[in-house]
Amino acid sequence: MLASGAADAIVRAEQWRAPDSEGMKSMNRIALLAATSLLSAATVCAAETTPTGQSAIEQAFDASIHPNDLRDWLKVLASEPNHVGSPHDKLNAEWILAKFKSFGWDAHIETFDVLYPTPVSESLELLGPKPFKATLQEKPIPGDSSATAKDKALPAYLAFQGDGDVTAPLVYVNYGMKDDYDQLEKLGVSVKGKIVIARYGSGWRGLKPKLAYEHGAVGCIIYSDPHDDGYSVEASYPNGPMRPPQGIQRGSVEDSAFYEGDPLTPGIGATKDAKRIAMSDAPVILKIPALPISYADARPFLESLGGRAVPGSWRGALPITYRVGPSTAMVHLAVKSDWSLKPIYDVIATMKGSAYPDQWVVRGNHHDGWVFGATDPLSGQVALLSEAKAIGELAASGWRPKRTIVYASWDAEEPGLFGSTEWAETHAEELKKKTVLYINSDSNARGILSTEGSQDFEHLLDGVAADMTDPETGVTVGQRYRAGVRTDALETTRDKDHAKAIAKIAADPARDLPIDAIGSGSDYATFVHHLGIPVLSIEYGGEGTAGGVYHSRYDTFEHHSRFVDPGFVYDVLLAKTIGRVVLRVADADLPVQRAGDFADRVSLYLTEVKKLATDRREEAELQAGLLRDHVFALAADPTKSSGTPTALLAVPSFDFSAMETAVTRLKASAKAYDDALAKSGAGLSPDRLAHLQALMQDIDQTLAPDVGLPGRPWFKNLISAPGTLTGYGAKSLPAIREGIEQQRWPEVTSYIKITADALNAYSERLDQAAAVLNGA
Repeated sequence: MLASGAADAIVRAEQWRAPDSEGMKSMNRIALLAATSLLSAATVCAAETTPTGQSAIEQAFDASIHPNDLRDWLKVLASEPNHVGSPHDKLNAEWILAKFKSFGWDAHIETFDVLYPTPVSESLELLGPKPFKATLQEKPIPGDSSATAKDKALPAYLAFQGDGDVTAPLVYVNYGMKDDYDQLEKLGVSVKGKIVIARYGSGWRGLKPKLAYEHGAVGCIIYSDPHDDGYSVEASYPNGPMRPPQGIQRGSVEDSAFYEGDPLTPGIGATKDAKRIAMSDAPVILKIPALPISYADARPFLESLGGRAVPGSWRGALPITYRVGPSTAMVHLAVKSDWSLKPIYDVIATMKGSAYPDQWVVRGNHHDGWVFGATDPLSGQVALLSEAKAIGELAASGWRPKRTIVYASWDAEEPGLFGSTEWAETHAEELKKKTVLYINSDSNARGILSTEGSQDFEHLLDGVAADMTDPETGVTVGQRYRAGVRTDALETTRDKDHAKAIAKIAADPARDLPIDAIGSGSDYATFVHHLGIPVLSIEYGGEGTAGGVYHSRYDTFEHHSRFVDPGFVYDVLLAKTIGRVVLRVADADLPVQRAGDFADRVSLYLTEVKKLATDRREEAELQAGLLRDHVFALAADPTKSSGTPTALLAVPSFDFSAMETAVTRLKASAKAYDDALAKSGAGLSPDRLAHLQALMQDIDQTLAPDVGLPGRPWFKNLISAPGTLTGYGAKSLPAIREGIEQQRWPEVTSYIKITADALNAYSERLDQAAAVLNGA
């Protein structure tokens, strides 16, 4: 009766969302806190026999995961807009804190003050004989949270664009990526002094205004074309999952190629007393005004364009003739923002380890969204809460983890990974000393397991995926994952050689599930790229469709429960999958890393960058001949505008011997360590076990030396990093690879040695660990 009554009290207390008055909300918030204390006591009273053995622990964990919990929690969290600085964002943090406490965790909120601009005024107009003004807001849909919410949603907005008021002709730049500007050069079209209009897709949104500025544009418009996420793909919401005509993708365009987090406190936590740089000195804030718009609003602007018709691959799905421009009519773009500090609220919950309290397993997901954020990020947030509830019930039964478990609900991920970055920078030294693994999730959907991260944890993930059953097919999650990797190799249009190599690994049942290199785009970034802490980013997807409402007013509870994960089946599966990872790492006496998987992947990456250098050398030689023979001019249609591409630099021959030697050593050291662990790990004395744990706990930090990447030393990981011209997308061996791609030859030479030295340091640590295992 006590447990039932406490649960009913929680349900009643959650109704504090509904009242209009702040006084009623405060009163009901007090009722919620009291009720959660009741439930916590009830959980202890209702505790059953303590499960023993990993299998029994995981079965008990699974029994505590209920889809109705996730559904009810999502409905509460996504009931109002919850962008940074909104009333609901803070209320959600307080609600999550109360939940953690009710589950038996030691929990608190850490607050940081970050620069977060919000719109004061915005305007986008087409001038001339057919004037048009963009609406910059989405219509509510009857029966949807967009129609029932009381708080206002942010209008169309791109955080960290550069405020301005400009009037200029318009040019269409396709996706606005580097290759598109190369094509414009061949078409003889310049964007200098113009406003560009780019469609979403192909690369991260922040690169679109950045590259526009670098090519001389004075403003940037980004729209969602129905070819990419609208009616050309599937029916539009509410009849289907895709973006309706008025749907707008908000987002941040902070130039995170330099550093993640608060623009004014690079490298340090944004605490109240932190020393901040001037806004004018922050390289991550862009220089030109930019706005996102819907495809309904984009159409009149695109119809105003003159000039030649675009290449076939540049055509969207609007019923118009796509032209490059420029327009004869002028476009007026104006954005003014409030550039003030805003508080953000990280919720941190801890369960102290019984055997190794100074070794931490950290698990995170963010709770802020651009509007309601039901799929992004709250589908992952409710899975995290479900894990925390199940672990709390295990603890109430008498079980305790051997390692300390830290659960984190981050704020302000959307503007630039602020919550996780500021917390990690504030606690950097402690995290580097204690963290064994950081596990992240974000959005989740129906479909196949998707993961990126540190390859020395592939064996761990392989074991978890082999023990999970896919709800749709009845095969293991690992079998579906392998099938998905293999079919992706046939379907991908980019980097097919790499996709085929990864598919070959997936096809071999004797090898662990392949985890690919990790870039950026979610809260793992600071851990792996700045601190050198290993990470796993885990989600499901590919079948449930959330992209059509991404960052729009229509990412709602109703959309998620109808089109993304009906029945919350895969949100539950995410909780069970990550829960197993957390529990296995928390309770493992031996290190869970397997170095052979990492060594094999680095060997593949070296093969790829060597081939890249050869291919670029041949490309430059071929282009030089074409330019010498005036081929581009002779082949161009004389009735249309055209231009000549910029000449590529001749590519020197690079000496990769230091990397080749380092990779050969790495493979040998990895095999020796893995063999020794399999042979002798189970019989270690307490002293030798402690020595082994100390050697392996921070081994990944050897791959992130203080020198960092060229031009962006905040990013220290030399094996994987987000590309400077890909945004979220990962680059393996990034300093070497991007040096070749961007024609910075001295960097290639210097970082061959720097990266080889980091690999040798990793191998040296493996050799020491193998010696401990072998009795030395």
